[in-house]
Amino acid sequence: MWSADEIARLCYEHYRSMLPKQGKPEPNREWTLLAAVVKIQPTADQACDRPDRPVQGDILNDSHAEVIARRSFQRYLLHQLHLAATLKEDSIFVPGTQRELWKLRPDLLFVFFSSHTPCGDASIIPMLEFEDQPCCPVSRDWANNPSVEASGNLEAPEDKRKCDDSDSPVTKKMRLEPRTPDGMAHHQSFGNQESGPNSPDVSSSNLTAEELATVTGMAPGGAKVVDVYRTGAKCVPGEAGDSGKPGAAYHRVGLLRVKPGRGDRTCSMSCSDKLARWNVLGCQGALLMHFLEEPIYLSAVVIGKCPYSQEAMQRALIGRCQNVSALPEGFGVQEVKLQQSDLLFEQSRCAVQAKKAESQGRLVPCGAAISWSAVPEQPLDVTANGFPQGTTKKGIGRLQARSRISKVELFRSFQKLLSSISEDKWPDSLRVQKLVTYHEYKEAASTYQQAWSTLRKQAFGSWIRNAPDYQQFK
Repeated sequence: MWSADEIARLCYEHYRSMLPKQGKPEPNREWTLLAAVVKIQPTADQACDRPDRPVQGDILNDSHAEVIARRSFQRYLLHQLHLAATLKEDSIFVPGTQRELWKLRPDLLFVFFSSHTPCGDASIIPMLEFEDQPCCPVSRDWANNPSVEASGNLEAPEDKRKCDDSDSPVTKKMRLEPRTPDGMAHHQSFGNQESGPNSPDVSSSNLTAEELATVTGMAPGGAKVVDVYRTGAKCVPGEAGDSGKPGAAYHRVGLLRVKPGRGDRTCSMSCSDKLARWNVLGCQGALLMHFLEEPIYLSAVVIGKCPYSQEAMQRALIGRCQNVSALPEGFGVQEVKLQQSDLLFEQSRCAVQAKKAESQGRLVPCGAAISWSAVPEQPLDVTANGFPQGTTKKGIGRLQARSRISKVELFRSFQKLLSSISEDKWPDSLRVQKLVTYHEYKEAASTYQQAWSTLRKQAFGSWIRNAPDYQQFK
C-alpha cells in the first residue's frame, strides 16, 4: 500500500537528483510547480496561449506543470507501445481481446502528482478566519464548524491551488519502485499561474446556505467563511461568469475557465478542466486510442502541501461530469481517489517565500519548464516560451527548435510507430481511409471522438477548441 507522502517524496527526490540545474528556479528569486505521473505495481518496478500560436504544432502553448507531465506520460506510452507492438519486448501493455489492440497490464496503476492544486475551479476554496497565509491548510471540517466567525481584510492569493489528504484508496499490496516517475514536469507559465497575494475588498461575510453553496457546491448550513482563495483563471465565453461580489461569493464554481495570463487572454483551458476531461476520456489522447482497447485512466491524484479543499477537488475533477451518460464502451466518469501529502515542495512559491522573508526583491515564477520521461532516448526536455531553451527567433521552425513533447514531435513518434508495423497489422481505425494530417489521424479515432462529443454536449459545452487550421501539419 502506498501513501500520499510516499508519492510526494519520490517525486521531490527525482526532481532533486535526476533533473538538471538548467531550467530550475533561480534561488531566492524564482519559484515553480512540479507534476508527475507515477507508475505503481505489485513488484519492485516503478516507472516513472497565445493569440499568434503557430499552426505547425511545434510550440508548447500550455506549459503548466500538469500539462507537461501528461505529455511526458504520452511520450512514455508511445515508447511502451513500440516495445509491445514492434519489438515484442516486455511492456506495460498486453494484447487486448480485439484485433491488433492493446490494453494496460491489470496489475498496474498510475498516480498523478502535483505540488499544488490545479488552476481553475479546484482552486476556488473557502478561506477561514485563521488563514492569513497562502500556504495554510484548509480543514476538511470547515463546513461543519459553525463557530468560525467571519472577519475582514485577509489576504487571498489570486490564483492558488489547494490540497487535502484522505485514506489511501488502494487495498492491494503495492510497492513504489525505487526509480522514477513515468512523466515528470516542472512548470513554466506564460501567465502567472500562482500569482501573488491579492487582498479582496471584504469586511465581513456571513454567508447564507445559498451563498455558501455557490462557493462549495454544497449547502452544509450555517457555515461561515471569510473569503475564498481567488483563481486568476477567467470564465470562458458562454459561461455565466463570476459574480464579483465581495467575500466568499466572488467566484461562481463549476465553470469552465481559461488559464491566467499576463497579456491577452489565453485559449488554454484551466488545469482543473483538463484533469476533469482526462478523468472521462483518459490521459492517452486521441492518437494513442487507435491502438488501445480502453482508455488509460489515473487511479489517484495526489497534491503536495498547500491550501486545499477536498470538496473543491471533488467538484472540479469528478462532480461536474458525474451525470454524463451514454459514453462509448470502455469510457466512463472515474471515481479517481484524491489525496494530499503533508510534504511541501522545496521550490514552491510558499517555500521560497519563507526562505527569503528578510531579503529584498520580487518573487517571480521560473521562466523555464523541464520535462522528463522514462524513455531511452533524450528523456529530458527544457523549454522556455514553448521552445527548447536557447532557441532564437531565427531558429524557430527548424527541427532543433521543437520540444520533444510538442504536438508535432509526439505525432512524429506516432508515425514512427506506424511505420514499424506492417500495414496489415494496423488497427481497423487506421486502415479504413487514407490519413495524412495530424487532424485527420485524431478525427479517425472514432470511439474517442464520440466520447469527447458526448462529454461536451452533456457537461462542457463551452469548451474552447482549437481551429482545425492548427492541426493540419503532417
